[in-house]
Amino acid sequence: MSARSNLFALDQAGLRAFFVRLGETPFRATQLMKWVYHHGITDFAQMTNFSKALRAQLPGIAHFALPEIIAEQRSQDGTCKWLLRVDGQNCIETVFIPETGRGTLCISSQVGCALNCRFCATGRQGFSRNLSVAEIIGQVWLANERLGYFRQRQRIISNVVLMGMGEPLLNFDNVVTAIALMRDDFGFGLSARRITLSTAGLVPAMDKLSKASKVSLAVSLHAANDALRDVLVPLNRRYSLKALLAACRRYAEAQGGAAITFEYTMLAGVNDSLEDARRLAELLRPLPAKINLIPFNPFPDSGYTRPSQSAIDQFRETLLNAGLMTMTRKTRGDDIDAACGQLVGEVAPRAKRLERRG
Repeated sequence: MSARSNLFALDQAGLRAFFVRLGETPFRATQLMKWVYHHGITDFAQMTNFSKALRAQLPGIAHFALPEIIAEQRSQDGTCKWLLRVDGQNCIETVFIPETGRGTLCISSQVGCALNCRFCATGRQGFSRNLSVAEIIGQVWLANERLGYFRQRQRIISNVVLMGMGEPLLNFDNVVTAIALMRDDFGFGLSARRITLSTAGLVPAMDKLSKASKVSLAVSLHAANDALRDVLVPLNRRYSLKALLAACRRYAEAQGGAAITFEYTMLAGVNDSLEDARRLAELLRPLPAKINLIPFNPFPDSGYTRPSQSAIDQFRETLLNAGLMTMTRKTRGDDIDAACGQLVGEVAPRAKRLERRG
């Protein structure tokens, strides 16, 4: 007997093809998506606009499989973190950050990460595997269910950021399909500007993404010269700042001139001097750029510390005075290790670091 299809793995086009193979009208796809993504219903028996015959047939050939919630933690500031089991050896983490007028869900795209950025707890764990489409969109569905969206029919998650565990562009096809489900009006109905993909700078995949999907882009920069970025973000040894910024310019043009967010984790005595700020301003001034300063979030044996608030403020003022839109990210959820760079999950490493590959 063939395995049942996990329908969380299919976007609208995939669902339309699924129903056509069953001899049904393609319209069944949008009917099913409304039940699943608008009402939170995954029981075929409750999908009353399907025929009795179809409702009886579907459980034998299809199902809805989600990651399993192992633990839920809530921070004093309202941030919520879920530990989700995706298979017998691996767990990932997903974080919801409530703010005035918006709610941001930070989701993972891989189990672990192969990039080994020096200041990131996830990178210290190594890499196990890519997440499936169902495991990516499943994080969004589970968070909506846990936060009460399906009961209240009032949007709680207004923004989704692919800034959790992993490098999204190393899981390109699954990530693009999951984004299509997030954006689909019969899915979660999020606009392109409400979904942000964060990359360490895989240049060829950035060019590919600009043609495959409309989504806001964030680039993990963290240094204003190649020598330092080679250390902090080893991927820079493959794609230099010159190549990366050229790709950013192409991406912005392909997206109609939309600004790109540059993430800059501030590390005391490493990249937080006023000279670093001036170099960063010179580097980014020619681009449609927004700079997001991220005070380093500590984790055991990191070897780094957070700069003083005064140093962070002076760095930001230097960028603002240079005419660059700059904000300092407020640290959220650090009491439950849910802040940026602290996500760890449980990873069974099986792959070498990307920088060691030929």
